Amino acid sequence: MPEQNQHPSVLLVLHDVAPETWPDYQPFVEAVDALGDIPMTLLVVPDFHRRNPVQQAPAFRQVLERRLSRGDELALHGYYHADDGPPPRSPREYFMRRIYTWEGEFYALGQAQALHRLNAGIELFQACDWPLTGFVAPAWLMSEGTRQALRETPLHYTSDPQHLFRLPDFSRIDAPGLVWSARSAWRRGLSKVLSEARRARLQQAATIRLGLHPVDMRHAYSRRYWLDTLQQLLQQGRTPMTKMAWLASRPGP
Repeated sequence: MPEQNQHPSVLLVLHDVAPETWPDYQPFVEAVDALGDIPMTLLVVPDFHRRNPVQQAPAFRQVLERRLSRGDELALHGYYHADDGPPPRSPREYFMRRIYTWEGEFYALGQAQALHRLNAGIELFQACDWPLTGFVAPAWLMSEGTRQALRETPLHYTSDPQHLFRLPDFSRIDAPGLVWSARSAWRRGLSKVLSEARRARLQQAATIRLGLHPVDMRHAYSRRYWLDTLQQLLQQGRTPMTKMAWLASRPGP
């Protein structure tokens, strides 16, 4: 059950936000804006796949500044969102970095490497005068070195698929989420079945995170699912919040 005095919420989170991916999101964001005052958390990649440097995209930066003025949150989402580390060294590592995803940028980084990229992302936000409290690793994959590096930054939170973690101590807060694999028709169909079953189990959860990706926006089936699901959760009385605002509303230090 939601804790006393805590209204149930829904957190709308857009992953992989970059100059290249914003056109995918734009129609969906406009549809959400038409529903009313619904803040979102945008996970911004400073240089998506090494071909989308935010510094060289003034129109995109203006878009993000307008989103901030509407009450959205910007969070740091890796730096390149591409796994450019040394080849995998074990079967498990091969599975995680070549089958599960090719984008686990922070999965194999040592502490120094991770801290360098984190600081570069923080400096970008500072140069743009954007507030920054959170970091989400691409595919939610973090090495122990990344965890240690995060403790050295001024960031306030990170997350995995089902939790938020306060920094620097990584105290865990349940924040369950829904996410799709939308690359093919059969994946989209299975994702809908699994998401609906999970949402039914989360009716009493204090919050539900909706984790959207650009590929979801490229198919009417998945795009419509996310918009319908958001509307249904709002109609059920859930308050839309950013991750930063929701975390600030929770008991804790």
